[in-house]
Amino acid sequence: MTSLPASTPRKLGLVIDLDICVGCHACAVNCKEWNTGGYGAPLADEDAYGADPSGTWLNRIHTYEVQPAQGPAQLVHFPKSCLHCEDAPCVTVCPTGASYKRAEDGIVLVNEDHCMGCGLCAWACPYGARELDPVAGVMKKCTLCADRIYNRNLPEEDRIPACVRACPAGARHFGDLGDPASEVSNLVAERGGYDLMPEQGTKPVNKYLPPRARDAHETGPADLAELAEAETTGFLGWLDKALERIG
Repeated sequence: MTSLPASTPRKLGLVIDLDICVGCHACAVNCKEWNTGGYGAPLADEDAYGADPSGTWLNRIHTYEVQPAQGPAQLVHFPKSCLHCEDAPCVTVCPTGASYKRAEDGIVLVNEDHCMGCGLCAWACPYGARELDPVAGVMKKCTLCADRIYNRNLPEEDRIPACVRACPAGARHFGDLGDPASEVSNLVAERGGYDLMPEQGTKPVNKYLPPRARDAHETGPADLAELAEAETTGFLGWLDKALERIG
């Protein structure tokens, strides 16, 4: 079995803002693009446009309808990938040492040359964050774009995970969660960032920022009718009267 490092002073990871994620899947698509053309063997895509497609994705987005205790129901788009846990069960269960956690930055990786595709790590992961590539026959997972974030040949603005670079809403943030003064640590402190499934005891590095409460009054057809009956003043009132005269 594989041992975890005694400590990882740097804890590189993601902070995902569920309040502004729009569920566009840009992060998942760019993750697929980068990891297919870069790190390790390409990610499988079998019969992609056929009747029974299959393939490997390292980043997935789930969408839920949530009913708060107060206020209207709301959609929450929930991106999920490897959380690079401090106490990673996928590492300690690996019989060949293929799964490991780096001491220098806390990233959990798979050495594909040592992986025999037994699937123990996938069974041990409580988050379903690992996938066995059906073509390569080895386990695949999010690498936090380790081949990208340290790549001096890339412009500095591109030395972040592909999913973070692609997010059009700015819902994904990358940094050192082991540094209490870092931008990501401040976000977690200010917004009440939390662990996914803390009861599992895995101490995930990645954090989620909760959605903000929505206004109790949501604009709908009935509300628009009320607005239409209300007296309009100012420029909009003048415009309404001008249009009435034209009609």
